[in-house]
Amino acid sequence: MSITIPQIGLGTFRLQGQVVIDSVRNGIEVGYRHIDTAQIYGNEAEVGQAMADSGVARDELFVTTKIWIDNLAHDKLLPSLKESLHKLRLEQLDLTLIHWPSPNDAVAVEEYMAALAEAKAAGLTKAIGVSNFTNAHLQRAIATVGAAEIATQQVEIHPFLQNRKVVEFARNLGIHITAYMPLAYGKVMQEPVLARIAERHRVNPAQVALAWSLQQGFAVIPSSTKRANLESNLDVRGIVLTAQDMAEIATLERNERLANPEGLAPHWD
Repeated sequence: MSITIPQIGLGTFRLQGQVVIDSVRNGIEVGYRHIDTAQIYGNEAEVGQAMADSGVARDELFVTTKIWIDNLAHDKLLPSLKESLHKLRLEQLDLTLIHWPSPNDAVAVEEYMAALAEAKAAGLTKAIGVSNFTNAHLQRAIATVGAAEIATQQVEIHPFLQNRKVVEFARNLGIHITAYMPLAYGKVMQEPVLARIAERHRVNPAQVALAWSLQQGFAVIPSSTKRANLESNLDVRGIVLTAQDMAEIATLERNERLANPEGLAPHWD
């Protein structure tokens, strides 16, 4: 079954308790239908509550979670996903990703990708994919399950970290990209180049950063706790950046990686 990942999703990283409930509730109210969470975020139950309370039909929502590194072993992956489903109050995920490759490859890529494929075959998730994979890890994942089975590679991408080697490698294999932290924790709002482009289009710099990702064919999953920002982040699909705009944003690349946890991050491409 091939799936279509909604272009704009709602990220929930670092949002806890009532804060995440409010963010998801407000997000759904203003029109988000793609919700992204993860086992390690510690908020699956709250995300599940907000979705259940929204009154929006299950088949209108697209829900992603990610398997944490402690659950990558073959005997742990499926039980952990069933626990995630219970917390989310769902019978099936739309998309399940491996959150990070196993540190130092303690668990082989082949082992957890095979287990993830089993989870799909068992009906626990409609689609599977990866996150934070190096090109070498992605190659091994493809060798295990096939490129057509990998619905997306979710990686950090924003104007200050354009991750071109990873994007090009995935693209050449026909694998879709999801950009996380697309606003670089709000740093895009202080960037003069983005501010100038935003002024030309009568939008804000965050909207320019999101439009830049969308125009490259990526899905984006910005997060916000403010309803006004949730609305403006969603309201970017009509923005068309010029070739000059795109060229100016290309110059902002400075390999500024924000998600690089010691002991967890692989050796990046």
